[in-house]
Amino acid sequence: MSDGSLSQDEIDALLQGTGGMDFGGGAESADTGGISDAERQAFFATIKETLGSQKSNFSMLVTKNASVEASGAEVVTRDALLSRLDDEIVEIGLDFSDGVEGRHLYLMDSASAIRIASPMMGQEGVELDDAAVNALQEAFSQVSGPVITQLGDKSGQNIMTDAPVGRVAAKQDISFPEGSFVAVSYRFTVEGEQPAQITELYDAAIVKAVAGKAQPAAAQQQVSPFGGGTADFGAMGGGAPQQATAGQSGGGPAVQAVQFPNLHQQVTQTEQGNISLLMDVYMEMTVELGRTKKLIKEILGMGEGTIIELDKLAGEPVDILVNHKLIAKGEVVVIDENFGVRVTEIVSPMERVTNMT
Repeated sequence: MSDGSLSQDEIDALLQGTGGMDFGGGAESADTGGISDAERQAFFATIKETLGSQKSNFSMLVTKNASVEASGAEVVTRDALLSRLDDEIVEIGLDFSDGVEGRHLYLMDSASAIRIASPMMGQEGVELDDAAVNALQEAFSQVSGPVITQLGDKSGQNIMTDAPVGRVAAKQDISFPEGSFVAVSYRFTVEGEQPAQITELYDAAIVKAVAGKAQPAAAQQQVSPFGGGTADFGAMGGGAPQQATAGQSGGGPAVQAVQFPNLHQQVTQTEQGNISLLMDVYMEMTVELGRTKKLIKEILGMGEGTIIELDKLAGEPVDILVNHKLIAKGEVVVIDENFGVRVTEIVSPMERVTNMT
């Protein structure tokens, strides 16, 4: 139990003026809300797998080189969280509404919010007005995209979130209920700027839904494919027969040596055989006329009659996408007063299979 005194790390943080949203551990977070340490670690490992995609999306939004780092994940209570926050915070809510349900927030102090909103709006030191909050909503909606996709893959659910809702609020007014939840600490850094300290909060139900399916790699390596005990796969690449150990010592049943097949010779045949299992699966098909990039301030300034210039010339083929992957090109036609697309060019079958998987 803490005696109320500050640790040396906390004293150093105060002297350096780094603020207080680093969830690196503490006595006040002893209430785990039913989340085991293994579940917390598995969940954080899942989050870390998305950092590259988060960085890519963030860099595109701020139109500068940027980095996204995750320093850790901790189970915290609401009271413990409030004791670490600045008096004024910016909250961006992206609640989970489909697949799994629960609260999901990004929190940051005012200085961190400005460091993210300013390059997006093309201005230095913006005020935290409605325009800045709208920019932050767009930022974290895009940054969270790879995370939501990865959580859906791990949980086996089609996870969706509500539209982002942002606001500037006093810390005691954050819209997170009592109880325990997981806080993931990030550093978002735009080239030439000080890092922005971001905390992402997940409802315990979300963490357990994902972590229960995300078995740690160490545990997977200990599972024997022969139904008993463990198997040593350390020398699979050497081509020598492997001996599986029995689940019991002493008088257990004899286990014969197993010759593993050459995996490299089977990959192509397996892929071709299994593709038939996917033929009845529905996939989203879209036609893309063109693309462009706009600053947040330009998007907010749009109104009726605004003309948006795209990156394609008149008469150029449109792109036909399946699950956002290019598979063909075509030309727009009109069929009984409805728009349609006539396919004029398709990519090779192998490229289509690669794009769809």
